[in-house]
Amino acid sequence: MIGSGIQEKSALTWIIWAPRCLSQIDRLSESIAVPVDTHPMVLDPSCIPAVVLIVEDEMMLRMRAIDMVEDAGYTPIEALDADEAVAILESRSDIALMCTDIQMPGSMDGVGLAHAVHARWPSIKIIVVSGQLNPPSIDLPPCSRFFGKPLEAGQIIAQMRNMIGQA
Repeated sequence: MIGSGIQEKSALTWIIWAPRCLSQIDRLSESIAVPVDTHPMVLDPSCIPAVVLIVEDEMMLRMRAIDMVEDAGYTPIEALDADEAVAILESRSDIALMCTDIQMPGSMDGVGLAHAVHARWPSIKIIVVSGQLNPPSIDLPPCSRFFGKPLEAGQIIAQMRNMIGQA
C-alpha cells in the first residue's frame, strides 16, 4: 500500500480507491482498510494525453497555440522563452512535442532551443514557427517541422498528430 487509498499494481498501472460520495473520504483517512462500497479505478498510462510544450513570448499567439494543442486532444504546457522551456524540460519527463517561435527574448532563439532540445532530449518532437524567416534558410534539427505564421489550425493539429500520434 502506498499512501492512503492507493495501491501499486505494476510499474505503470495504479489502482486508486475512490469513494462514491464525499462523506466516505473521512473513513478513508481514518483507516487503511478500503470501504466495501468503493470501486477500483485503474489508470491506463496509454490513455493519458501527450504533453506539448508551447514556447511563445506573445500572449495572444501563445493562447492560440494552446487552443490548437487542446483541440488536438493533448495537454499544453507553456513557456515564455527558451530558459523557461529548458527549466520545464529538466523538471518533467512527459513532454512529447515542443512547439517554439523562432524570435523571442532570452538567452537563445527558437532555432537554438530546437537544437538544444534535440541534443538533450532526442525523443521530443519539434515544431518551429515564425512569421519573419524564410524556411529554406533555417537550419533545424532532424525530423523537426517548420510552419510560417499565421498558423493554420488544421494543418498544425494534423502535424502534431502525425508526429506524436492520435490523441
